[in-house]
Formats: sequence, structure tokens, C-alpha cells
Amino acid sequence: MFLPRLSIVFVTLVSPVVLHAQFTDVINSNRPGESMAAFSVGKTVIQAETGVYYIKEKHETLDYKDSGLGLDLDLRYGAFFEQLELIMNLQYQYDKYETPFADRKRNGIKQLTFGGKYLVYDPNKNYEKKPNLYSWKANHSFSWHEFIPAVGVYGGFSLNIFDNPFTPEEQEKFLPKAMVITQNQFGKWVFVTNIYLDKIISEYQTYGYILTLTRGFNERWSGFIENQGIKSDYYSDAIFRGGAAYLLKENFQIDASVGANLKDTPSLFTASVGISWRFDDNYEEVLLRAPKDKEPKKSKEEKKKEKEAKKRKDAIEGTETK
Repeated sequence: MFLPRLSIVFVTLVSPVVLHAQFTDVINSNRPGESMAAFSVGKTVIQAETGVYYIKEKHETLDYKDSGLGLDLDLRYGAFFEQLELIMNLQYQYDKYETPFADRKRNGIKQLTFGGKYLVYDPNKNYEKKPNLYSWKANHSFSWHEFIPAVGVYGGFSLNIFDNPFTPEEQEKFLPKAMVITQNQFGKWVFVTNIYLDKIISEYQTYGYILTLTRGFNERWSGFIENQGIKSDYYSDAIFRGGAAYLLKENFQIDASVGANLKDTPSLFTASVGISWRFDDNYEEVLLRAPKDKEPKKSKEEKKKEKEAKKRKDAIEGTETK
């Protein structure tokens, strides 16, 4: 997940003009992690995030194993408002499933999800941190404001309408999903949390969370670590991931990641490489100016002194012109 917001932070600190759109100078991708950021791509912006992954599972108790390759695709579009984003996710997988009794090859659309995300609260909107002109230390000191997160909400649904060999036959065709998203920026670090409820009102209803910590090393490189927890009546797990992303161009990123869990019912290992690309030719910048400081009210004595000083100045200028 490449989250390069350092340039925006710098602009906010030194300029009275603040960019308060969701749009950033460089691409803001959710890859290579699995979490979703609170901010959208920006109105009229189209973004594609895709990758190829390898997956391997082995269940010691049920005595099966499978391994294969898959394609993951996210299409994101900023619609109607700066805060709103429409998202489609597609996963296609091909693998080999092996048991002591039989082996079979599986392929098909593993997941197809449609949804929308909306930024409910941005802590930096209408907030201006005034620079201290006399102290470098004060400008770079810890700020409690960083602990106030941006908050977004997501609502969507999965369609199980294809012949899906990766899900139980009795699973419903329409599966709603809801999620709350928070995002904090601590200097070069970005911390994102996703708390979600998937397959709502179905027999396979699932609760989960994703915690992602990202760090920008420089203008090109960033890295992340991530933990995902999953809980349902049929499956529970804790998955750990890590990886890096490299910015080739302002609108193009490449990435790689690996992931694994800590149990053997089943054990899980994944590896992925991918790209993210953004089309923003139709985007129009949204500029919001920070409110100007109001001048303090002057007392009658101060006004009188200013008036007398002005009269003296006018008198002197009048004698000089004669």
C-alpha cells in the first residue's frame, strides 16, 4: 500500500492554500496489502490495481492440500463527490486440490464484489497547523492531532452467481458486506484499520479486521506489515503479510508481498506481485483556502493614537510638497 502524503503535509504546514481533495500528487494504491484506505481516489479518477498471486494450503486434520495461481483485480472510480468511491473486486483462481482419495483441478471466479466507500470525517479539513518561525524543534515535535483518524465507511455485496468450485454449494447468491475504516498518519508512517462484517445474514457470516502499517522510505519506496483476523462458525484464522511498493511514475506503481498464518488447519502461504495504474486526465483540482486570521479589535485609545499619527503624517507630507 503506497500512501505518499508527505507532499500534502508539507503544503499544509507552509502555505495558506490547502489541498483538501482526496486526490494526491502521486497514485494512492491499496496494494499490496489487503486493507482499504479511508480516502478515495478523487472525483472522475479511474484506478486499476491488479496482480498475480500464488496460494498454497495444507490441512493436517482433514488431510488435503491445494496450490495454484490467481488473478486479483480492483477497479476504483471517484464518483459524484470527492469523498465517494465506487469499487469492483474480481478474483479468478486456478489450483489443484489433492486428497488421499482423489485429485482434481479447479478454476473459476472465486470472488466478485461491488461496493462503495465514503469518507465520513477528515481530521485535516479546515485544520491548519501554523508553523513556528523561531523553532525547528517545535515544527517537528509530536502532535496529538495525529491521533485523530480519518474515518470512512464501506458497503457492498458479493455475487455468487457463477459455477464457483471454491465455495459451498448451499451458499447464498447475494452476500452483503459492511466495513468501518480508520486511517492515521504519523509522519512517514500510515496506520489503517478495517473492521468488517462479511456474508451478512448468511450461514457463513464472518467477522474480521485488518491492521496495516505502512512506511514511506523515500519518494519511490514504501513498505508495509499487516495482520488480518477472521472469525466465523466454520473458519477462523490470523494471517500476517509484508511487502514493498515502488513508484515508477506518478500514476504507476509496482509491488510485491508475501503472507502466511501460524496454524496447520489449514496452513496458508501466499505470494503476490502486481501493478497499480491511475487515469486522472479529467480531474479538476479542488482548492480550499484556510480561513484568514481575524484582526483583534482595537481599543478607543489605540484608534485615537492611530488617527493622530495619520494626521501628523499627512501634515508632514503636505509641507514637503509645497
